[in-house]
Amino acid sequence: MELVRIQRENFSINAEVELVKAASRGIGGVVVFLGAARDFSKGETITGLDFEHYPGMAEARLNDIRERALKNFNIIEIGIVHRVGKIAIGEDIVLITAASAHRNDAFMACEWAITELKRTTPIWKRETTKGGDVWVSETP
Repeated sequence: MELVRIQRENFSINAEVELVKAASRGIGGVVVFLGAARDFSKGETITGLDFEHYPGMAEARLNDIRERALKNFNIIEIGIVHRVGKIAIGEDIVLITAASAHRNDAFMACEWAITELKRTTPIWKRETTKGGDVWVSETP
């Protein structure tokens, strides 16, 4: 299984953690960020989400984020999984799993990676509300 991927189907948090931990027996800390579909945003009730991406470009950006995290933070491994397509309220959307010898490095890398993902990756979110569909402009 790839450490970085975009997929329609849900993922197993445990399987993703084990995939990252398989990189080294020197891992002492694993930090996970899990983004889930919530039912309220910007004063509106949300009944569903739909994510679209720029194929090829989005995967390249996620791989770049992984490579930069490995280079710029004292971590051993990092995995990034993002779902696309229709996602029901309560379902998981994105998972970042950062592993290092010590927890602080993994926390810093994980926070940086999700912030960078939202800032630069061409993945777009459409929220379904009572008033219709609304595109959320948090990403390029």
